[in-house]
Amino acid sequence: MQNCLIFSAAGQRIERIGRAVALAGVVLPLGLIGLLKFTQIEIEMLKPLIGGTPWLAWLYPVFGEAGASYFLGVVELITAVLLAVSPWSARAGIAGGAIASLTFAVTVSIMLALPVWEAASGGFPWLNPLGSFLIKDVVLLGVSLSVLGHSLSRAAKH
Repeated sequence: MQNCLIFSAAGQRIERIGRAVALAGVVLPLGLIGLLKFTQIEIEMLKPLIGGTPWLAWLYPVFGEAGASYFLGVVELITAVLLAVSPWSARAGIAGGAIASLTFAVTVSIMLALPVWEAASGGFPWLNPLGSFLIKDVVLLGVSLSVLGHSLSRAAKH
């Protein structure tokens, strides 16, 4: 019986730590990559991603190349802040989780529009550099959905 209590307490502690690390794993990339969106290097790096994806290409006529990058940077920075305060605010978690989920769903969807398989290695399942860059967003999407769901549950209780 005592071992069960020890394992239960340890499991709960590890789960809390895991949730904090997972949240940091979304907040840090959003914040750091959001800041990069204000640099010329990132503006250039986004050109094939935005320009080559039909559902993102509208950003350039609306905002211009730099403006589209700045827009995405602002969204990412706001989302990072909302997610960072989500442990204390269910509303922030709902907003941040929803925006992050949409953000990462869109970035994952880029894999449907652009070549992500390494042809020289035989294609699927070998990822090229673009695929290697984008595949991480699957887990970021999962964590974002988890934050959104947890925040919705917390809000419903109050």
